[in-house]
Amino acid sequence: MSLSFRRGLSKLNSSALSGLLFVILAVSATAPATAGTLSGKPQILALSETPAADDGDVNPAQVPLPGPLRQVPTETYRAPETGAASENGNPERDITRPHVSSEGKIPEVSYDYSKLPQAVQDTRKKILDIAKAGKIDALKPLLGDGGEASPLLSLGEYDGTPLEFLKSLSGDSNGQELLAILVDLLEAGYVHLDAGTPSEVYVWPYFFAYPLEKLDDRQMVELYQIVTAGDFEEMKGVGAYIFYRLGITPDGSWKFFVAGD
Repeated sequence: MSLSFRRGLSKLNSSALSGLLFVILAVSATAPATAGTLSGKPQILALSETPAADDGDVNPAQVPLPGPLRQVPTETYRAPETGAASENGNPERDITRPHVSSEGKIPEVSYDYSKLPQAVQDTRKKILDIAKAGKIDALKPLLGDGGEASPLLSLGEYDGTPLEFLKSLSGDSNGQELLAILVDLLEAGYVHLDAGTPSEVYVWPYFFAYPLEKLDDRQMVELYQIVTAGDFEEMKGVGAYIFYRLGITPDGSWKFFVAGD
């Protein structure tokens, strides 16, 4: 073998060995990733195998995930329509709330005020006479100071005395608009509700307990003497008469004069 051939072979072997060594190192470096790719399953370390973080750092793998978000109900809250339990254990109805029968029953409507208990007649007449006279301050003895003996004037709380509150509800400074409403109510038909129970009450106007969809033409005229057509459309959405109503108990106590549902 010639010297020049041996030199060429030696140079070839050296180049081949260098290339082979480079290929081995490259394959060794990429072997874990290739294995993971070929198997289709990424390598996931257990928490116990997760390398510890440096001092002062938090290992994200060891941080607990937050619990599910609390779902806040979107249902609108409405005050219950029952009050404290009566002597026999049955809950008393909130007599200020609309009292339309869920079965669509039509209540007995009366325009004969002489059939009212005498105490109820007397209280009705006192309120009506004061309202027609146009002097709202004269209602003060009947309104009281806002204690338990005073009529309920709002479904929520209010500031000031009962008389001051009534004046604030009127569209005029003398409270005469509100007095006109009282006249309209007390000269309308009435209903006698919950007879013989702790919730027994006489209520004006009778629309308070009457299914709105069953009002006839004559009754609609009576209703429009108290509310506007726009008010009526809103009431149909609620399903009950929710304008001002006035209640007097059999013993003559002025129980409420409120509006709303």
